[in-house]
Amino acid sequence: MANLLSFFIPKERKFFEMFQSATNNLVEISKLLVELVKSTSADERKNLRNEIERMEHVGDGITHDILKQLSKSFITPFDREDIHSLTVIIDDIVDYINGVASRIIIYKIEPNDITPEIIKLAELILKCSEELQIAVGQLHNLKHIEKINEAYVRINSIENHADDIFDMAIGQLFEEEKDPIKLIKMKEIYATLETATDKAEDAADIIKSIQVKNA
Repeated sequence: MANLLSFFIPKERKFFEMFQSATNNLVEISKLLVELVKSTSADERKNLRNEIERMEHVGDGITHDILKQLSKSFITPFDREDIHSLTVIIDDIVDYINGVASRIIIYKIEPNDITPEIIKLAELILKCSEELQIAVGQLHNLKHIEKINEAYVRINSIENHADDIFDMAIGQLFEEEKDPIKLIKMKEIYATLETATDKAEDAADIIKSIQVKNA
């Protein structure tokens, strides 16, 4: 029995390590997005966009590794469905961040077109990512629930704040922007930023559910 348990334990530990890698990558790519929306240098913006794309590929690799490990693990530290869902949603957040960076460059959004609301939404994505990093770091010991609970509450609060900023920004955009093409471009950027915070809240819900199930 001891040998059997020792065979499975490394696989369980590997999930925690890979989830930590996924959220570490998420935090770093979020930081790059904040840098991009604040940058006024064309070269720097392109370099940041390229680095975001590179890190999105890193995130894809981590996602692939977790799902591959899931497919071959007989015993998992918590429900397979939760592992799968959390993995996919973290990857989704990274994809939305990459989507924002791509649109800013492809749509030729100039620095003076970057509104305070775009910057604030990018900063809120970073805050959500940092809170997910904290919460994921507690998955290895679900008996200590305080940090998960605190991160969960903060992410919900951040997402609500992002909703308010998004609503205000969209209302202002439709009121003030007369160029229909630019309006569509800016609306897409706002929507992609806001969706990233929605996904962060979804990830927090899954982590909270894992904690409740395993309490």
